[in-house]
Amino acid sequence: MCGKTTSAYDAASLMDMLSAQYDRAYQGGSGKAGKMMEWITDMDGAILLFIQDAVRNPGLTPVFIAITVLGNGAVVWILTAMGLLIPRRTRKTALACAAALLLSLLINNAALKNIVGRIRPYDTIPGLVPLIGRPWDYSFPSGHTASSFAAAWVLYRRLPKRFGIPALVLASLIGVSRLYLGVHYPTDVLFGAVSGIGCGCMACVLVSALARD
Repeated sequence: MCGKTTSAYDAASLMDMLSAQYDRAYQGGSGKAGKMMEWITDMDGAILLFIQDAVRNPGLTPVFIAITVLGNGAVVWILTAMGLLIPRRTRKTALACAAALLLSLLINNAALKNIVGRIRPYDTIPGLVPLIGRPWDYSFPSGHTASSFAAAWVLYRRLPKRFGIPALVLASLIGVSRLYLGVHYPTDVLFGAVSGIGCGCMACVLVSALARD
């Protein structure tokens, strides 16, 4: 299923829905933290259904599938790091990129996913249809997004901007592809981006510190 459904949202109806959900979540004035989490969950669902009903189309679907494949197993970033190992002047960047990917794997995929244990959106949002095979692991945070931003941030910080900026654009597109394909909540992708940047920063600091020793 890749075309628009009959219950298509427009931007105004999406905002009306989110506003109504926010108002419902705060009725009664108690348990604000729990109500905020409920509103965030509802917002996630509304955004994914909006993408499914108003954005998906047969022309975009194969494009986003191809983009998300680039992030499978962080393959595009691993190949980039391997390429950077060849010139002597970029070997430290390659090591920082590899360190960032390893940190992201340990923090996001091995630890946070299993600690949080968030069920995938297609299993909790009625009517949401994923456009690719259903991943076997938990949803939060998005591993594709986290690894992409981890590597892209290293490239942005250590390479000329003509290379770093396209890397960040690709990382962003990989994150958006996870929403378009219906396999992650928006908050999964948002946190994955933030966490990935943090991993990239840590890797840059680590490699710089080791290079001074």
